[in-house]
Amino acid sequence: MMDWLRDHPEVKTIRVAASDLNGVARGKRVPARFADKLLTEGTKFPFSVLNMDIWGEDVEDSPLVWQSGDPDGLLLPTERGFMPMPWLDAPTGLLPLWMFHPDGQPYDGDPRQALARVAERYAAAGLTPVVATELEFFLVDDSGGQLRVPPSPRSGKRRTGAETLSLRALDAFDRFFTALYDACEAMDIPADTAISEAAPGQFEINLMHQPDLLKAADDTWLFKMLIKGLARNFGFAGSFMAKPYHLYNGSGMHMHFSVLDAEGANIFDDGTDTGSRKLRDAVGGCLAAMPGSTLLFAPHENSYDRLVPNAHAPTGIGWAYENRTAAIRIPSSGPKARRIEHRVAGGDVNPYLSIAAVLGAALNGIEDQADCPPPFEGNAYDKGLAQLPGSWAEAIDAFEASPEIRRIFPAHLIENYVMTKRQELHYMADLSDEETVELYLDMV
Repeated sequence: MMDWLRDHPEVKTIRVAASDLNGVARGKRVPARFADKLLTEGTKFPFSVLNMDIWGEDVEDSPLVWQSGDPDGLLLPTERGFMPMPWLDAPTGLLPLWMFHPDGQPYDGDPRQALARVAERYAAAGLTPVVATELEFFLVDDSGGQLRVPPSPRSGKRRTGAETLSLRALDAFDRFFTALYDACEAMDIPADTAISEAAPGQFEINLMHQPDLLKAADDTWLFKMLIKGLARNFGFAGSFMAKPYHLYNGSGMHMHFSVLDAEGANIFDDGTDTGSRKLRDAVGGCLAAMPGSTLLFAPHENSYDRLVPNAHAPTGIGWAYENRTAAIRIPSSGPKARRIEHRVAGGDVNPYLSIAAVLGAALNGIEDQADCPPPFEGNAYDKGLAQLPGSWAEAIDAFEASPEIRRIFPAHLIENYVMTKRQELHYMADLSDEETVELYLDMV
């Protein structure tokens, strides 16, 4: 890892950072000349730092704080190593971390460690998930009293209409996207296709499929950090808030995945257009876990503004072939590319927890040969399907009570997450709509 610093002598400072339960990067600024110590000894944060609420406050009555004396955990570099932070003015290196106990055991309250547990379950079964994420986000002018589409850096003009798959909309922000793709290449984030989406100033970028689910989640977490940082260089916000505009669709983070066996064959492929029994087992597992995992796919108060009928976001618990009204869609593809698209998560998720929830549920289904209802046809909103939890409070209760969630996540993380979300639920009640937007626009 020191090779990167030796190859970049212009880098004088580094950031070390880990993801908290909300996906917020928590860390430190360190002079680059002390990097050797970081790599050999790590650094320390209190365990409670990965369990703060969305404001960065301690969770009241958390056993991680006063009851235990707020002890330190050990932060060690992930396998990712150093990378640049292209949105900062000064050349800077970022070193992603994850948390362990002082004796070297993984810390159960770390969301990346939770995903690593799921990866270990797949490896023990001789299986490898292949994962891709699609991230929708808004470019927003938040300099005035109301959110607006930013003026184009090229023309200076402001277009307020939705422009789905519009080259003009992409070209209007060509300078931003050119800088973004250059930054993704420098950070080894496999950014693929970009499109304009259905709401003003809304775009989507796909990250490429890859058989390393920890890297896929890292890429997603880093990409969100990059978008938010880089957009400010252009004078506007880059936001993954689930629904910043009441009158337009919100932003999702769709996840595609297939599963390979030990010989590298796709277990969802049986040579037919419908896919294998194991595909249906995985779908059944995802559907069974969906009520309990909704809190991870919709973790904030604003998330539930997105999950409404006829807004290109699912509300019913069902699946279908080539149908974007479904919570789980099986896209058209050649048999060897047979895969599942999970469409519930918003752009505001912690990708480590969201990906762990999807893949853990799918593996539950594969292990159990889960019952899978038949796919539906037509408009999911008209099918009388069982519904996702309709509110934040309902989702918190469902998460806490879910047996499927207890199979995927350690009890310590579940307890921490419930306490965090109940504290946020309590204090969000005091915020106006304007304060809610101000909180979420950059934070999530």
